[in-house]
Amino acid sequence: MAYKILIADDEPALLDTVRGYLEQAGFQVLTARNGRDAWFIFRHEHPDLVILDVMMPEVDGWEVARLIRKDSQVPLLFLTARVDDIDQVTGLEIGADEYLTKPFSPRVLVAHVRALLRRAYGELAAPAAVWRVGDLELNAETRLVTRGGRRIDLTPIEFDLLAALIARPGRVFTRNELLDRLQGQSYAAYERAIDVHIKNLRAKIEDDPRDPQYIETVFGVGYRMRSDE
Repeated sequence: MAYKILIADDEPALLDTVRGYLEQAGFQVLTARNGRDAWFIFRHEHPDLVILDVMMPEVDGWEVARLIRKDSQVPLLFLTARVDDIDQVTGLEIGADEYLTKPFSPRVLVAHVRALLRRAYGELAAPAAVWRVGDLELNAETRLVTRGGRRIDLTPIEFDLLAALIARPGRVFTRNELLDRLQGQSYAAYERAIDVHIKNLRAKIEDDPRDPQYIETVFGVGYRMRSDE
């Protein structure tokens, strides 16, 4: 069955072009031209991935993303003509998995969609494994994370970030290394994205994100998962 993609943008030409490329790639595509319709479609159609323009009438992309993240960890990608770092940080803090600025190549967008879907619904490239640190457990085959037996819902990016860290407890990863593992060299220049994802991840797995017991900051270098040894 084809994955269902929702794309919301108030530019009809862009919407039609992206829809054509996605459908040619084998996806089922739903479209909306404002945030209100995007939220309505999301609630009733339950898409497998959502692409949101930031600046839309009725309800903007930020608010639609916040509504989605209240009860879903569906892969989420922002499209925008705004290139300021603060806008990208805002999108990541809300829970977006990726962020593309306009203009962009529709083929590149399709590649990002496929990568997000693989991370969200496919298997990890490494052999299936279960990693544990303390009462935190990650199952690579089922993509299930629990702490003390309680399920923790993570976005695809958060899951892969945690998987990289928990598979090598005690090993220090630089921000560029983590970016490369998650999204490839094309994103290596945007190191602040890792800090935002770490912040979001700590908020979900730590008792006190300000005093983390699992993901430790190595100042001036990067991050590591605590070691039980």
